[in-house]
Amino acid sequence: MKRHPRLFCPHCSHKIEKKDENGTLRDWCRNCRIYFYENPLPVVSAIVVQDRRILLVKRGRAPYKGLWCLPTGFAETGESIEDAALRELEEEAGIQGKIIGLVDVDSCTNYFYGDLIFVTFEIEYGGGHLRYGDDSVGVEYFPLQKIPKLAFKSNTKAVDTYIKSKSDYWAIRDSFSLSLDESLPAEAKKNLLSDHLVNIIEQNARDIAENCVADVRTNWSTTGYHDFDTTRLFKRFFIILSQFGKWLGGFYSDNDIRIFYTKVGKERRRENLPLADVLSTLSLIKRQVFTFTISRGVWEKTINIYMSLELDRRIMLFFDKVAYYITRGYESQEMESPHASIKPNSGFEI
Repeated sequence: MKRHPRLFCPHCSHKIEKKDENGTLRDWCRNCRIYFYENPLPVVSAIVVQDRRILLVKRGRAPYKGLWCLPTGFAETGESIEDAALRELEEEAGIQGKIIGLVDVDSCTNYFYGDLIFVTFEIEYGGGHLRYGDDSVGVEYFPLQKIPKLAFKSNTKAVDTYIKSKSDYWAIRDSFSLSLDESLPAEAKKNLLSDHLVNIIEQNARDIAENCVADVRTNWSTTGYHDFDTTRLFKRFFIILSQFGKWLGGFYSDNDIRIFYTKVGKERRRENLPLADVLSTLSLIKRQVFTFTISRGVWEKTINIYMSLELDRRIMLFFDKVAYYITRGYESQEMESPHASIKPNSGFEI
């Protein structure tokens, strides 16, 4: 319902005229010598989301009767815009809440109400039970990916803004939960955020392996490898990097790691390499993998920082298993005959 034209002064009943004020034609009372201003009406909306389901109410009156919208209403004189949002939420949906933050501000011209300013807040559920108010005929939570057409374009804009603001957070939370779920096999952990960084490792495995060779042949903690053949070292490190990618992709199981690296441990003992040097070599490979990856500009956004932290954890899990089984194999070889034979594994030179 648009405002009707002002015909008489509400103070003295004198007939209203039109007068220019700084280039704008306004209502004017000659008798009171005052201008009257037409300002947009302030409208508040509430975004309440639980388990990525958003609260909507179904309108029971014109305009847009029968359509869904956010809990929305006009701010009243004498109340703050935040209090208005909380009041409308309770009146239209039956629940109380706490303001989390401002989501969006939008101005528009509505055919029914005229000029409006929509102020939309994110509100955290704080109590109460869902029930629709006098102006509504329904209240319901909808999955964010299945939101019906909303009555007000400003509501749609605010919801889009909200989803965009939360997309990185949700992606991080999903990936983090999946990566921490020890009940899931490696092959079930698909589409983790750090998979992008794993791809970088796989695509640059040769460069990383070469960096590992240079590091191991000069580091003070791996003197046993300083005179080792460069080609053999490169091949060994390249195999480890390849298996890391296969393990993350579910193509290489924990049992495969156990079998292969137990044999590696036995072979290192037969080569008379100190166990400390062998384990230090694994630490240097871990460092080279992580250093190479983060050098590819992954610190630009919060989500990229998380990718790096998640990758670091996945690297740790893999190399901890490798270190454990190499140690087991190394120790078991010490108790066997020095002439015990070791069967080759999948054609790899270990």
